[in-house]
This record gives sequence, structure tokens and C-alpha cells, in this order.
Amino acid sequence: MQDIELEQAIDLLLAHAAPVRETERVPLLDAVGRTAAEEVRAGFDNPPFDRSPLDGYTFAAASTRAASAEHPVRLHVIGEECAGDFFAGTVGAGECVRIMTGGAIPAGCDCVVRQEDVREDGDAIHVSFPSEPYENYCCAGEDIKKGTLLIQKGQVITAAHIAVLASEGYGDVSVYRRVRAAVASTGDELLQPGEPLQPGKIYNSNLYLLAGRLKELGAEVTVLGSVPDDVERAAEVIASYADRVDLFLTSGGVSVGKKDIMHGVVPALGAERLFWRVCMKPGAPAIAYTRGAMLGIALSGNPFAAYATFELMARPVLARLSGRSEVLPIRRRAVLADAFPKDCPGRRFLRARIEADGRVSLPDQHESGTLFSAAGCNAFVDVPAGTKPLPAGTEVDIVVL
Repeated sequence: MQDIELEQAIDLLLAHAAPVRETERVPLLDAVGRTAAEEVRAGFDNPPFDRSPLDGYTFAAASTRAASAEHPVRLHVIGEECAGDFFAGTVGAGECVRIMTGGAIPAGCDCVVRQEDVREDGDAIHVSFPSEPYENYCCAGEDIKKGTLLIQKGQVITAAHIAVLASEGYGDVSVYRRVRAAVASTGDELLQPGEPLQPGKIYNSNLYLLAGRLKELGAEVTVLGSVPDDVERAAEVIASYADRVDLFLTSGGVSVGKKDIMHGVVPALGAERLFWRVCMKPGAPAIAYTRGAMLGIALSGNPFAAYATFELMARPVLARLSGRSEVLPIRRRAVLADAFPKDCPGRRFLRARIEADGRVSLPDQHESGTLFSAAGCNAFVDVPAGTKPLPAGTEVDIVVL
């Protein structure tokens, strides 16, 4: 099978990535970051009653039409209302009700004055200025009118959205289920963090990298640890998840060495191989396959290669599966703050960092087996095949992560 361009690889992957359509109802706090599976409209005006925006006194504005500093109007206080209370009577001419912020405006009242703007006198107040109708007055439905669209189907739900839903009395909401992904690494040399380091062994950092990114991007992740360098056993593990996950990611076993088992695992699974080898560096020897509805991507075992191919190939798949376009990396132009001194005979992606001035800086390390410099990486520089050394100040294409 001939090497293919990255864009061809992505197209093949997306052709086999069916958007998740199963839904579930979840409590509001569990809905943050999820994708709405229905549109939700307001069932009533909010606030559901006319209310006071401040602590003070409410009455009919007409009662103070003649009020002045020389001739203040005296109003008899006939009741008090806090937020959550309800004054059942009607306030007549020359009367008022003491009201707190959020309190419902009683019948017969059409304005509110601040407590500190009047003179209190036992069971009465003196008002030395005229008020206007609907002054300091919040009308029912001022925030939300009945029937207003609160959440659109396909919209990612935020904390502000669930606050709005809560204000309308909704306790749960229908969302699409999360994309289900499984992650494993191949390699008898791998240890789990916390185990004693042994000669010839390394810790399984790729597992944490891939699982962590999947979680950051909203997937429901099953972490399987390491699978042995044995074709049949590895195939059994992956096959056991074929009906349970949408995406299966592995790292390692994709090159041409003695223990690069994924070439044998794919046919042992009864899977269809989509491609092997992509025209890019790092991460060229990636394998993609399908088994039923499950899509599998086997990434390089080199840490930065696994990171790069995940960001460039797996993220578009996640975006398609979840129906969330914001998961896609963003491409734009930028200027290099540093030089890159090497020729790039093939297409290459350089780890980079976008600085405050918009330029991109490059770390000293670019080897596919190094990981630490990726911790500060928030972009890739997409260097076309056949590019000569790049001086500082060169305008380049970048992928924003």
C-alpha cells in the first residue's frame, strides 16, 4: 500500500466515522461540556412576576406627583415583603409597602424608591421627590419571554446555559452520549508509573498522553494499559471492545521491526485496513482500520510522533463523531520567531509555541522520541516537503492546538 498524504488519510478516516446519535438525559451539572440533543424553550416568562431591583419602598407613582423637598408626601407603610414572600393585598393611594430586592411588586404599585432616599417615620415614610411609573421596576419576562429558545440542538452546553435552564425549572436535559474511546499501548518494555524502574524498561507515557487528550476533548475513555507484543493476544483485547467503543487508539507496533505487531493484529481482528504510512514527519507509520462500527488508529510509539498524529488525524475523527466542530484544530498563518536550520525533504510538523505577540517560537528539541518540549507546545508549524532551512521572520502555516 502506497504512502498517502495527510489530507487523504483524514478523508478516509472521516468516511468511516459516523456521528454519535444515541441520546441520554442527564442532570444539569452533568450536562456541562455535553452536546444538546434537543432544543429547549422557556416554559414561562422569567422573572415570572414584576419585581423590585433594590431594597426600598413600592407604591403608585401618582401618590408622589406633588412631592418636593419643601412639601414631602407622607405614605403609610401597610406591609413588608422580602424575596420569596407575596403581598396579597392591593396598595391604595397614600400607601406603600416596604420591599426587598427580588420581591414581587404588589397590586396597585408601579415604582420603587431606594430605602436611603426616603425619611422613615414609624409606620410611614416621607418622600421628597416625584417618582415616575415603572421607575426601578423589573417587569415579568424582562430576562426571558415564554417560548424563547434557550438551547439549540447540537449546541455545546456551558455553565451559563445550565444556569438559564435552572432558572426555567429544568432539572435535566437530553444530550448526545459521549464518544467512547479505548486506549492501549503495545510493548513488553512498558511499565506503569509507580512500578519500580527496571533495566531496559520505560514508563508508559503515551497511554497518559492519549487518554488525557481524549478526556480534554470530551470523550469517555477506557484506559487498557499495555497489551503484550503478541498478535493473537493483542487482537483478542481489541476485538473485545469492537462493539463497545467508537474509537480504539493504540501506540507502538506500527513500523517494520520484529515486534511491530499491528500489521498482524489488523487481519487477525478481521478488520479492514484503510492505510499504512502517511507522508509526514513525525508519525509516518500510522495504521488505520475498521472493525464493524469501530474505527481504529494505531499510532507510532515515539512520544511526540504519537502526539502529532493524534492531533492531526484523531482530532478530526473526534469532531466528526461528536458533531463538535470546535474540536477541530485551527489553521492560520504566523511568523517564526526562531530559525529552523534543517532541510525538510518531506512534509514535517514542528512543535511550536504561539507567543503573546502572535509569532511562533521553536524549542531546541524536535526529535520524535522526545516529549518534554511538547508540554509547552500549543501549535505545529506545517512545513511543506522540499523546504530549505527557515530563517526567523518567515511566514508559515501553523496548526493551533
